Amino acid sequence: VDAAGNEVWLTGANWFGFNASERVFHGLWSGNLEAITRSMAERGINIVRVPVSTELLLEWKDGETVASPNVNTYVNPELVGMDNKEIFDHWLSLCEKYGLKVMIDLHSATADNSGHVYPLWTHGGFTVEDFYAGWEWFAQEYADDDTIVAADLKNEPHGSQSETLRAKWDGSSDADNWRYVAEQAAARILAINPHLLILVEGVQVYPKAGKTWADRGLDDFHNTWWGGNLRGAADHPVDLGAHQDQLVYSPHDYGPLVSPQPWFEGDDWDRASLEAEVWDPNWLYLWKQETAPLLVGEWGGFLDGGKNEKWMRALRDMMVDYRISHTFWCINPNSGDTGGLLNHDWTTWDEAKYDLLEPSLWKEGGKFVSLDHQVPLGGAGSTTGRSLGDVYGDGGT
Repeated sequence: VDAAGNEVWLTGANWFGFNASERVFHGLWSGNLEAITRSMAERGINIVRVPVSTELLLEWKDGETVASPNVNTYVNPELVGMDNKEIFDHWLSLCEKYGLKVMIDLHSATADNSGHVYPLWTHGGFTVEDFYAGWEWFAQEYADDDTIVAADLKNEPHGSQSETLRAKWDGSSDADNWRYVAEQAAARILAINPHLLILVEGVQVYPKAGKTWADRGLDDFHNTWWGGNLRGAADHPVDLGAHQDQLVYSPHDYGPLVSPQPWFEGDDWDRASLEAEVWDPNWLYLWKQETAPLLVGEWGGFLDGGKNEKWMRALRDMMVDYRISHTFWCINPNSGDTGGLLNHDWTTWDEAKYDLLEPSLWKEGGKFVSLDHQVPLGGAGSTTGRSLGDVYGDGGT
């Protein structure tokens, strides 16, 4: 809900690059930053999830920037002379102009295109205190910018039952207990900026009844997507204290083209079986039991005319029916196992994929709805968007 208690629906997409070695949005080597941003808003994306790294945040904290990032300045003349942090700040002003809100996702410890494959929030010499310090700096730096509305504390904590390094979820204060670390990070962030939504993803495995984290057998654990296992929140919920109503659980879910899963075997599965056997026990129960809101932080993939597309439509329809918030993966066409909403020219859209996504974007009265009370989605004079103030008749307060 917004500050007045009106229901809002966060329906957005991911745009990566700041998390990677380039330390700036991918695609600016051929696409125009403002044109991409405006087109997202005009097409109904009302929030953008932006992956970053602990390494990047600490560099910015220390005043270290990339002076000449990978940007085509012929296509982006307005970015001439800007370093990568100045480009990020300029982009926030564009989001404000076009009615977009922003969620920051701490995707990895290191500024590494493959940094997300490491299971924990520590890696490459970056400690848990670095993880906290990066978030604290970010919270302070942007405390007065209400374009940024959410903090996704860590992308896809994971690790299988047999791995030495793995993220677990229990009631302990152990160094590898993601629930505990998430609570500590959230407390530090909210002490600085008490207005942010706090997104907490799941882990990968969770012990079956009668088993413990000390067990190692494949059959001892429930296994699902990285970040998609929130079974532990039933017995060990995240506690944000006075800010509990700002907690949003955020699973990720993918189809068989990303990785085969047992529930995709055969042809007799459908939305009903996925909901009952996969989504309900892993995370959807949190919404059905009214424990907390959900935001599916990543979903998406190639349209294959087969199982992957069947899964994508099933998940979309479920989220629409239950009005669950989500951010589609992704804007980038260079995501290897999913593709993106933009074509490789970073200008035109994959219209077939957008047609699949479009029914899950918030629309009222035939127009897409901004998460801003004053600015319609698409900016002043938009023909495709409305503001929250317009929808709820509050005069844009």
